[in-house]
Amino acid sequence: MLNRLIEKIKEDKANWERFQNLFDEKEIHSKTILLQEGDTATHLHFIKKGCLRMWFNKEGKDITFQFFFEGQAVSSIESFITGQPSIFTIESIEPSTIVSISSGDWKQILQAFPELKEGFQQMLFQRFRNYAQLFLSRIKDTPRERYEDLVKNHPEIIQRIPQHYIASYLGITPISLSRIRNRR
Repeated sequence: MLNRLIEKIKEDKANWERFQNLFDEKEIHSKTILLQEGDTATHLHFIKKGCLRMWFNKEGKDITFQFFFEGQAVSSIESFITGQPSIFTIESIEPSTIVSISSGDWKQILQAFPELKEGFQQMLFQRFRNYAQLFLSRIKDTPRERYEDLVKNHPEIIQRIPQHYIASYLGITPISLSRIRNRR
């Protein structure tokens, strides 16, 4: 999404000069918190390299809700759009390179390039589809079925994410995940 966004802005040199400084690229270490649960999301982050996770705290345990990889945008979308406190924390899992833009600057870009709104809406729809699939999977699938689906449809998660985060994402303990993996 970031590459399409930048290419669109670069089509007009005056627009590129106007907007290029709105993007802040930085390298972050693993376990860097980009947004703390309860804070308001003021930035949208595009991942150039690395992996981030979105999680929330439940009775002192962190529950991983979603993973994000290269080429994806991440923010607590609900908080970013409404200005309400986030119900999620966003944290890097591995050293990452991200490009961030503030909410106000993002609104300026969408005003200047209304055609980009469709891409942003598609990102939102995909996020909500992911939420719905995760919700339904937790209701109808066994932990083993959830793990098998992850192996089949998201092998990058199995290859790059530590086991305790995968277990949290699947709604099981690391010991249960280990048993499921050993039975394969």
